[in-house]
Amino acid sequence: MTSVREDWPVLVALFPPHWQDIGRYTGAVTRLRGFDSVENVLRTVLLHVGRGWSLRETAVQAKLAGIADVSDVTLLNRLRQSESWLRLLCERLFQENGVSLQPALQGQPVRILDATTVKAPGKTGSQWRLHYSLRLPTLECDYFEVTAARGSNAGEKLGRFSLHAGELILADAGYSHPPGIAAVVKQGANVCVRLNPASVPLLDEHGHAFALLHRLKALKRPGQVADWPVQVVCGTQLIVGRLCAVRKSNTAIERAQYKLKRKQQQHKNSGTVATRTYARYVLVFTTLSREVASSRTVLECYRLRWQIELTFKRLKSIVQLGHLPKQNDQSSRAWLYGKLFVALLTQKLMRLGSTISPWGYHLPEQAARP
Repeated sequence: MTSVREDWPVLVALFPPHWQDIGRYTGAVTRLRGFDSVENVLRTVLLHVGRGWSLRETAVQAKLAGIADVSDVTLLNRLRQSESWLRLLCERLFQENGVSLQPALQGQPVRILDATTVKAPGKTGSQWRLHYSLRLPTLECDYFEVTAARGSNAGEKLGRFSLHAGELILADAGYSHPPGIAAVVKQGANVCVRLNPASVPLLDEHGHAFALLHRLKALKRPGQVADWPVQVVCGTQLIVGRLCAVRKSNTAIERAQYKLKRKQQQHKNSGTVATRTYARYVLVFTTLSREVASSRTVLECYRLRWQIELTFKRLKSIVQLGHLPKQNDQSSRAWLYGKLFVALLTQKLMRLGSTISPWGYHLPEQAARP
């Protein structure tokens, strides 16, 4: 635990201002009971979330480190009580990292839908898939479901979510399927989904096959935007919408082409001309009309979803996913916010470490005397 003791003050320096006060007024810390400070409450919760330890192992390690003397049941209750605390800390860190969580479409209720795979520690650790919905700009998690990682009900489906009329749903290409889009429209909501041309055939406004490759040729400059009226076919139903497209920067295109080449080498992608062409653009299908949102507004809404997804990608690649407390939705949501908080701290540390030399963090106001 020596490195933990040494690194903790550095980590605390990255926390948002007034983080302890936030813990008190959200009700996460009303009584200490087994902890000697608000700081050690959050520290113990982050040991569980960040290290991927089980609740019991975390309680043992915290006692050995002298920061808490609690049972695993008490720790689980603390985790549940910390849901709003961790969510607000995530919101503040997003803002510090330059991400405004306010959607470009003012006055529209916006939800981000996503899923991620969770694997318990060890070679034989079980796997689950987390399906969740985040509301903007509050980051409130209003839907959370744990399923098997594989199976008939494990896939990314827009139809699994209960929606409200007038909401705008932001989703990535994994949700680009006609039945899911139809499920959103049936509930009276609107959708902005990253288009997968292979899974969503498009028709033009006259009912003919939409000449996507031909239309994209008109976008020759980086940042050039266009949109076209299209229809999505789902059985006998025609869903009217728009396809919004923007050409990527040359750097982004090179990165996308490199990823395609790697997948082709791994036999995960056929590497067709069409696939390489689509990789030059960001394509978003939406049911929002032009009167409600311009193509740039639609793309800005999706861009916000992408910024949040980048943090989750860091979460999956850097932060151990560890033990998911599946006892109830509240503890699972708190665990999710804790993971997101650790990922955002990592992002902030990387940003500061690249600009502050040579130690990579802020010095305290008054240096300790020898």
